[in-house]
Amino acid sequence: MLADYDVLVETGGGTPGGVAQATLRLVDRGATVLISFGLAGGLDPGLPAGSLLVPNWIVSGETRYRCDADLVRRMGGATVERLTGADAAVVMIAEKAVLYKSTMAAAVDLESVDVARVAALRQIPFAAMRAVADPAHRALPPASLVALDEQGRIAISRVVASVIRRPRQIVELARLARDASAARRTLSRQANLYCQRENDGDVI
Repeated sequence: MLADYDVLVETGGGTPGGVAQATLRLVDRGATVLISFGLAGGLDPGLPAGSLLVPNWIVSGETRYRCDADLVRRMGGATVERLTGADAAVVMIAEKAVLYKSTMAAAVDLESVDVARVAALRQIPFAAMRAVADPAHRALPPASLVALDEQGRIAISRVVASVIRRPRQIVELARLARDASAARRTLSRQANLYCQRENDGDVI
């Protein structure tokens, strides 16, 4: 049961190199299972903000990483077939459409591919649990692209500076904040359900 294990958490600051290093730190600390947990950008036009993403596959170009079937089952089962990775945020609606057409991935994020790659190299079970923060039909405002610093913390000064330069993006930021809040609620709810199933002994 989950209560019998220590849960180790690392943040990679939203950069591919940082994510890989954070994942390796987890492995060095004794992690025996890796889960990529967080937000994602929607690519499938049918997925609204807050949609739960538990994939069977993580894809990157021609490379495919299979999520551990037992972990996926313990999370309640796959909700989408695949997620894809990117080195930078996919900002524009047209970019999202192109990526969806080329990958047929439900969503894109900046971390899961690197976590999956380390898991494959170290032969550690891996899965992902993400939620849609910005749907396919919505572009990201400029301030959102500078919101996080290298440690993954909110950089308020960067956001303020961006809003001063482009005040009209305030409406877009408010929409993004609402959608991101819905995504976080989804993740919190699903993580609690997962923990409950584990601790009740419903899943072995």
